[in-house]
Amino acid sequence: MISQISRSAGNLGSRSLSRATKREKRDAGKQRTKQRADAMPGLVDLTGRRFGRLIVIRRVNNGKSKNRRWLCLCDCGNEKIIYGSSLPSGRTKSCGCLQKELVRKRFTKHGHSKNKLRTYNIWKSMNQRCVNPRNKEYHNYGGRGIRVCQRWKQSFAHFLEDIGDPPTDRHQIDRIDNDQGYCQNNCRWVTPKQQQRHRRNNHLITHGGRTQILVEWAEETGLKRGTIAARLKKGWSAESALTIPVKRNRKL
Repeated sequence: MISQISRSAGNLGSRSLSRATKREKRDAGKQRTKQRADAMPGLVDLTGRRFGRLIVIRRVNNGKSKNRRWLCLCDCGNEKIIYGSSLPSGRTKSCGCLQKELVRKRFTKHGHSKNKLRTYNIWKSMNQRCVNPRNKEYHNYGGRGIRVCQRWKQSFAHFLEDIGDPPTDRHQIDRIDNDQGYCQNNCRWVTPKQQQRHRRNNHLITHGGRTQILVEWAEETGLKRGTIAARLKKGWSAESALTIPVKRNRKL
């Protein structure tokens, strides 16, 4: 009996020692890996160094990428996380403010007004949402086949020549046919209100040989939009929904 207890104790001790040894080896391996990584050429500490307008503050987590990332402070006051490979190579020199200034200087140099700069940004955004899958609006444009014509895609000057500047700072570019792309014959400048009424998911109602969106019929008839929408949902005809007045103490 005593010998069995001794053997059991010995086995437990051996297993505990084995686990401890494995843990020590694992920790030692991690430490050696870290030391090798720190000693590798090119993996230098960039903290405190300046690259263009950026000063490196500290190292941050790599995230999903295997590349090192650094938190940087730009001369303009913005902080931005930059890939380490983009700093010494000169690919990234600022938080983005430098590019904006260069574009602004370019337009000033050629005698363009602030309105021209806004037109340029509209042209740039138009192209991005049609060709760049990473753009947040791509699924509504390029993702469903909306394209920019070659003349406009290749040249801002052609775009400006064909459509001109927006009449006011509030005007936005709009496609007359929402299923067609951006070209001279299908684009115009509209106000946000006009553009909102021209969305492809608007509810069109035809009555008396005319087709308008629900909000336009509401303004014309004096009925509330909710009232018209509720009537149509209940199966009313367009004529009844738009012409029958609302009686007191009745929702419809």
